[in-house]
Amino acid sequence: MFQQFQHIRMSSGTIDIDEFEDAEADEFEERNDTERIVLFLDEHDDLAWKAATIAERLGLDTDAVSAILSRLKERGLVRHKRPYWAITDDAKRLQSAYRLHRQHEAADDQSGEERLEALRTDEMDDIQ
Repeated sequence: MFQQFQHIRMSSGTIDIDEFEDAEADEFEERNDTERIVLFLDEHDDLAWKAATIAERLGLDTDAVSAILSRLKERGLVRHKRPYWAITDDAKRLQSAYRLHRQHEAADDQSGEERLEALRTDEMDDIQ
């Protein structure tokens, strides 16, 4: 879906040297489990996955992955047909989620962690 995220290969442990050279300094920092799942599904947007397989590929607990996927489904960021999960086919919604996430990271970097309510925007309400 979003080619700019294809360079993140959480399970392979390698990237192309050109991708490495072109990346921002903090681009490969540790990501939280939700980010890792979304990026994994986005990178593999031509497939649907069982939660246990996603968990295995990312080295996460299956129950934790299932819970995260359920929350992502409530936000419209993944699709689910038991037992399979796939990234949303709503590119605009996914792009908005990525943009919102970057805005929250930037706010955290600038002023430290704040209460979510203080950062709430109309765009955030649309995604939730």
